[in-house]
Amino acid sequence: MKFIDTAKFTIEAGKGGDGAVSFRHDLYVPNGGPNGGDGGNGGNVIFVGDSGKHSLLDLKLNKTFKAEDGGKGDIKNMHGAKGDNLIIRVPVGTVLINAENGEILADIDKADEEVIVAKGGKGGKGNARFANSRNKAPSLFEAGTLGEDFDIRAELKVLADVGFVGLPNAGKSTLLRAITNSKPEVADYPFTTLNPQLGVAKAPDGDTFVVADLPGLIEGASLGKGLGHEFLKHIERCKVICHVVDMSGNYGTEDVIANYETIRAELKDYNQHLDERPEIVVLNKMDTDEAQINMMDERIKEFFKDKNTVQVSGLKRENLKAFLADISETLKTTTYKPLWEVKDKYNGVKVYGFEDDKPEVIIQNKGNGRWEVSGKTIFDIYQRTPLWTDDNLLWFNEKLKNLGVYDQLREKGIQAGDLVKIFDYELEWVD
Repeated sequence: MKFIDTAKFTIEAGKGGDGAVSFRHDLYVPNGGPNGGDGGNGGNVIFVGDSGKHSLLDLKLNKTFKAEDGGKGDIKNMHGAKGDNLIIRVPVGTVLINAENGEILADIDKADEEVIVAKGGKGGKGNARFANSRNKAPSLFEAGTLGEDFDIRAELKVLADVGFVGLPNAGKSTLLRAITNSKPEVADYPFTTLNPQLGVAKAPDGDTFVVADLPGLIEGASLGKGLGHEFLKHIERCKVICHVVDMSGNYGTEDVIANYETIRAELKDYNQHLDERPEIVVLNKMDTDEAQINMMDERIKEFFKDKNTVQVSGLKRENLKAFLADISETLKTTTYKPLWEVKDKYNGVKVYGFEDDKPEVIIQNKGNGRWEVSGKTIFDIYQRTPLWTDDNLLWFNEKLKNLGVYDQLREKGIQAGDLVKIFDYELEWVD
């Protein structure tokens, strides 16, 4: 199956059902009370990790996913039905990101893990809920609230314990074949590996771990050059980074130190916390004369002396047991934490207080006796209170009055007879 690791789509939870306006009409009960039932809650959009899925192809083919709306309330205090949840199954390793602001909404990293990403709206109250000693027959009711909706960018990131990084032709794929059951394509040209390749390796002590051969990096990858972000997103998942260095210097024509520093710089530029992940420097192609000559270079020996290095030959399968043992020991002492959960020690930690959210009210004078009132707080009132009954109209006005909207309009100079537009409603000002 083609490896699809990104997808963009929209999800929308179900709207809550509207409450009902109804009165008893039983025989011999001439003045029956209100008996309008509540609306049902809208369905949620739930994502579930599925170990049997390996790509985001299903999500890529669909643009919109919507859960069922809640049912409307009915007579005789009957509540509306709850909307069915929408279950979306995704591969384990899928991250769901709010495309509007970059916020991570869910990280599905376990099989059968369920995450509610978009919550359904609440059902509105029927008029039976508003009866009291002063108003025994209210025509007051609530509409159901809207369900949450998001534009989603989904990314499938490789779930591996160990990630091989390095320049193209560093020998990563050959090394993966040598230590695992994987059979990636190997050839003597750049970017042989275009998609992550996974394999399971076994250390001498019997421990097993998943290894990923990730597409080769080039300078500027953190800016999107070459395979760029298509590669770098996958390294975020790996607990240990194995930095494979071609010690032959591409047959003596390159500086192995500069090559090493190029990759480290790209990792840090992409995400500064990648620089903190445990690293094993794999000095590869040690079967070549050029590599042996390089290892006698004092400058190279001095540069790598304080790093966790291991010398191997993926082609000749030399010193692989020591390499596997080093990986196993490093994994045992590593505590993995997703990069987005790491506190940013460079820019400080932002502390949020517990101040109440201020209501969002926007009042605009459009000229010629026309005004417009908008804002999130106003929209919530507008959406929740349909002006279909006299009681709802009075209730709507009372809410705006209590919010201070009328006082603000007076301060801005509204005159009797002016028109006030509130979303789809247009009301005449009478003062």
